Amino acid sequence: MADEGGSRGPAAAAAAALGRLAGAGSRALTETLGGAERTRVVVLLAAVLALSSADASTVGASATHLRHDLHISNTDVGLLVSVTSLVAAIASLPFGVLADRVRRTWTLGFVIVLWGAAMIWSATVPDFGQLLVARLALGAVTAAAGPFVASLVGDYFPGSERGRIYGFILGGELLGAGIGFAVTGDIAALSWRAAFVSLALPAFALAWFVAHLPEPQRGAWNDEGESEAHHGTAAQQLARERGIEPEPELVLTRDPRRLSLTEATRYVLSIRTNLVLIAASACGYYFLAGVQTFGIEFTTHQYGIDQALANLLLLIVGAGAITGVLAGGAIGDRLLHRRYLNGRILVSAFSAAAAVALFIPAIFTRSALTAVPYLVFAALAVSAQNPPLDAARLDIMVPLLWGRAEGVRTLMRTAAQALAPLLFGAVSDYVFGGGRTGLQWTFTVMLLPLAGSAFLLFTALRTYPRDVATAGASVSGHSA
Repeated sequence: MADEGGSRGPAAAAAAALGRLAGAGSRALTETLGGAERTRVVVLLAAVLALSSADASTVGASATHLRHDLHISNTDVGLLVSVTSLVAAIASLPFGVLADRVRRTWTLGFVIVLWGAAMIWSATVPDFGQLLVARLALGAVTAAAGPFVASLVGDYFPGSERGRIYGFILGGELLGAGIGFAVTGDIAALSWRAAFVSLALPAFALAWFVAHLPEPQRGAWNDEGESEAHHGTAAQQLARERGIEPEPELVLTRDPRRLSLTEATRYVLSIRTNLVLIAASACGYYFLAGVQTFGIEFTTHQYGIDQALANLLLLIVGAGAITGVLAGGAIGDRLLHRRYLNGRILVSAFSAAAAVALFIPAIFTRSALTAVPYLVFAALAVSAQNPPLDAARLDIMVPLLWGRAEGVRTLMRTAAQALAPLLFGAVSDYVFGGGRTGLQWTFTVMLLPLAGSAFLLFTALRTYPRDVATAGASVSGHSA
């Protein structure tokens, strides 16, 4: 008995130490986010994006096993991800309308239940054709994530800190991608069906917690407790103080809730900065979607390592990406606090440019050890652009249009994501001949859209201040 007690002693001590470490981390996160209630909101919204991202990554991590079991090619694997994204792109518009008009927490919780059901369906199909149909259904319900999360973030948190908050939420999206690559990827080595089921089960618990979140009042609140539906965001107030003139023809004087979907879509696409941010975001997510689908296969062949080491490598890279989203959002907010109106756009533009430069040596080296620092900092840079962009999009839009505006943005972004896996797979197979070199040159060519993202963001520095002023004038106009 003494031996048993002695053997349990170190294990119990280690468990207690881990418990204390987890408790300290939880307290630090709660303090950073401003309280338990705010932390609950951030964690759950991050989990929503994590679930969607994990599912997309699981297909990529299971690519080898899907090909062998269902007798399909890289192009077919890309098609599985693409059809999910295409359907999600189309469904994002009606979900954007719902996000502006219904109780968001209840609706999002119900939709997540449907996610879980679609994931279980994906795990039970007998052939590729039925798996394709199941993925279509999954895409239709996952479309709710973008519009609902954006609308809720806008109404839960004031504009001056949305970049930082988005950093934590998008960190959850990246964490989900890492889970899809590493955890469910290892499960897929035993059974790709079990990998899909492993994602379905947490979905039902997440749905319950999301449905029990308090529904925030529409219109949002700024740091002084004033309604942003009447006074504007921090960026809009700064533009007003500097006397920046709005675009007269874009000042919205009608109640945004009375706009039809067609009218709302036409309006949000008439804002030049919004078009640029949508295109830049689509280019960035296009590249990331290809990495999610074929990243494991590329790293195993390019660096000569097995899947377990490839998963570990991508976890290290993922840590860099999470650092990037946290830093990018915080830096953009800090620049805004220091009254630099273009701060969020500038952070995104420099991050996108740095990512292109860092990915090139990582793609061409054959050594995993040499590639690690390039990949880590490239992932940090490419992810750092997203939180400031997401916060900036809310600053150029009237609050009561946030859901529909995000639905339009999600349509464009998801369409790019949908094309990426299919084009990555097809270019690899049919243009560059498949195999390691095929993927290597495919990743190289696909850096061009990422470079385009950086170029577009630098052009937005000219249009963003006036579009912020226009949104502020629209807020004043329809609230008058």
